[in-house]
Amino acid sequence: MSTFSQGFTGRRGRDPRLPPGQYDVGSSFPVLTAEATPNVSAATWTFRVDGEVAAPRTWTWDDVHALPSSSYEGDIHCVTTWSKLGTSFTGVSLDALLDQVEVLPSATHVLAWSSSGYTTNLPLADVTGGKAWLVWEHEGAPLTAEHGGPVRMLVPHLYFWKSTKWVAGLRLLDHDEPGFWERNGYHDRGEPWAEQRYAGD
Repeated sequence: MSTFSQGFTGRRGRDPRLPPGQYDVGSSFPVLTAEATPNVSAATWTFRVDGEVAAPRTWTWDDVHALPSSSYEGDIHCVTTWSKLGTSFTGVSLDALLDQVEVLPSATHVLAWSSSGYTTNLPLADVTGGKAWLVWEHEGAPLTAEHGGPVRMLVPHLYFWKSTKWVAGLRLLDHDEPGFWERNGYHDRGEPWAEQRYAGD
């Protein structure tokens, strides 16, 4: 009977794109949510930025589509340990919207909210400089309601609970204000490569 060493079995090493504790879901896109899916249509959807800005502003579906489109191609990571590698989203960079409201020097954090009432907090630095988007397409197709359509926030360098589904607004703050999961034991920032899953990690 032949014997084989591990080096000749064809066994593949761990994909270097996977942060610690994550596994690749391949072509699937798991649906995880803490609330019922709201009925939000593109015709009635709006996005508001207020708080530490010179003047609050609200955009409609047509307004955001009039801005230069932007795409993200890369990986996303959920705190529940799944990762989707090499995926793509299309929408508009949050920088394009924030440029239109004149962010005040006092702003250090943001609180994103959704049509469902869900909230999550992020440092301002994590949603500026080409790090975050409002997206309405996933892999060339309209973003489905179960995945946050018609528009969700995308902050791919953090765990996916920071990428607010059915996003409706962003409040700029001069302090940190925990959102839904952060008040319920999740890490304040949620960086996958540091495994910042829960408070204290």
